[in-house]
Amino acid sequence: MSVATPALDALRDTLPDELKDIRLNLGAVLGGENLQPAQALGTALAAATFLRSGRLAAALESDLRAACGDAAAAVVSDAVAAAGLMAMNTVYYRFRHMLGKESYEARPPRLRMSRMAQPATSKLDFELMSLACAALAGCELCIKNHEASLLHLGVSEDACHDAVRIAAVVNAVACGLT
Repeated sequence: MSVATPALDALRDTLPDELKDIRLNLGAVLGGENLQPAQALGTALAAATFLRSGRLAAALESDLRAACGDAAAAVVSDAVAAAGLMAMNTVYYRFRHMLGKESYEARPPRLRMSRMAQPATSKLDFELMSLACAALAGCELCIKNHEASLLHLGVSEDACHDAVRIAAVVNAVACGLT
């Protein structure tokens, strides 16, 4: 990664030797070539927040604020918003999808989600964060919708893949920190 991540590096170094692969993967996924550093760190922060991994989220936020200066506040805000909205949406839409009943499909969700249409950063960045959280929840409908939205915005499949790889490794780090 072209951005220094001292807080994350210190936390990563606390992972046991059994998770050496995870330690190495963390640096590799955050330094990918398809996402800007703020996008990668923001996606990781959304994933850590979604997973309720406070120590990991705090390290990511610290490094994000140091790397991005004034722009970091918007990224942090969107990461928290994406994690919260996806915590709600993945439960609701997974329920509807799993039941597959027309009676539930016909009901309006009546769940407020206006932040998705008006993010603090950009629709593209918010969608990357949302895709990562959807993957963590295993919500097929959410994954498909957020990936399609990203492709419509001109994002490559490689960038979508990177966002999900970040989520997967953040999940492994969070597991190792417990």
